[in-house]
Amino acid sequence: MKKLTLLVLSFALLFGYSFGVQESTASAKTLSGKIVVAGSSALLPLTQQAAKEFKKTNHKVSISVSGSSSIAGPQSVLKGSATIGASDWDATKPVPGFKAFEGLVAHKIAVIPFATIVHKDNKVKNLTTKQLQDIYTGKIKNWKDVGGDDQEIVVVTRSVGSGTRVNYIEKALNGVDINDKSSNVVKAGKSGEMVTKVQENKYAIGYVDLPYVKGNIKAVDFNGVAATVENIKNGKYGIWGYGYLLTKGQPKAADKAFIEFIQSAKFQKNTAAKLKFIPLSEMK
Repeated sequence: MKKLTLLVLSFALLFGYSFGVQESTASAKTLSGKIVVAGSSALLPLTQQAAKEFKKTNHKVSISVSGSSSIAGPQSVLKGSATIGASDWDATKPVPGFKAFEGLVAHKIAVIPFATIVHKDNKVKNLTTKQLQDIYTGKIKNWKDVGGDDQEIVVVTRSVGSGTRVNYIEKALNGVDINDKSSNVVKAGKSGEMVTKVQENKYAIGYVDLPYVKGNIKAVDFNGVAATVENIKNGKYGIWGYGYLLTKGQPKAADKAFIEFIQSAKFQKNTAAKLKFIPLSEMK
C-alpha cells in the first residue's frame, strides 16, 4: 500500500512539474510585442542589461532601449514614441522645476547611488555640502580653496531635465540651484558624456551614478563619508534616489512582464546589485 501511495505521489509530482515547465515555456513563447524604453541615462546600464536577459526567454518580444535624460522618459511615453519611460524621479509627482505628469503610472525599480566625481589624479578626496554649493554656484573657482592644486575648477553639469541633476541638487547641494551661467561651467548631455569630460580634464568636477565610476575617475567622499553602496544602506551616505519606469496607465502584456522581470527578486539581487544599483528590498 505504501509503495502504491509513493508511486502515485511520484507521478503526481512529475506531472505537476512537467505541466509547470510547459506552462512557463508556453507563456514565454506566446508573449510578443514591442517594448520601447526611453529616458534616464543613469538607469541605462540597468535597462540595457535587463533587456538582454529578458530577451533570452522572450524571443518574440522586440526591445529597444535608449538613454538621454529623465525628462525624456515621461515625455516620450505621453507622445507615444516609447512604451516605457525611465526616470530618476517619480514623474507622477512634482519636483522643483517640473510639474507632475498626468496619466502616467510610476513603477519603482531600484535605488540609484550618485556621487561627486573628479579625475583620479586630483588630490582632493573629500568635499562638504558647503564646498559643493560654493563650487556649483561659482563662489569657489579654484581647487586650492578646497585643498587641491592652484588650478581653475572646470564645473561639468547636466542640463535641466536630467534626473541625476535633480537628485544631486536635492541631496548633495541641499536644494541650492546650480549656476549654469558661471564662466567655468561645461554642459554634459548624458551620464556617459559627463564621465568623458571629467576623464579628459584633471581639474574637472562632475556627478554621476556609481555604475559609471570607473577608469580615470574617482568618487569623492561627501562630508567625510565614502560614496559606497554599503554606506547608503546603513544611512551614512545621502546622495541617492529611486529609479522608476513610467507607463501610460497600467502596463499590459510585454511591458508589464518586462517591468515585473526587473522588479523580481532574482534580477534585483543578482544583476542590479552587480551593476552597483541597490535592490529595493535592501533599503530600510
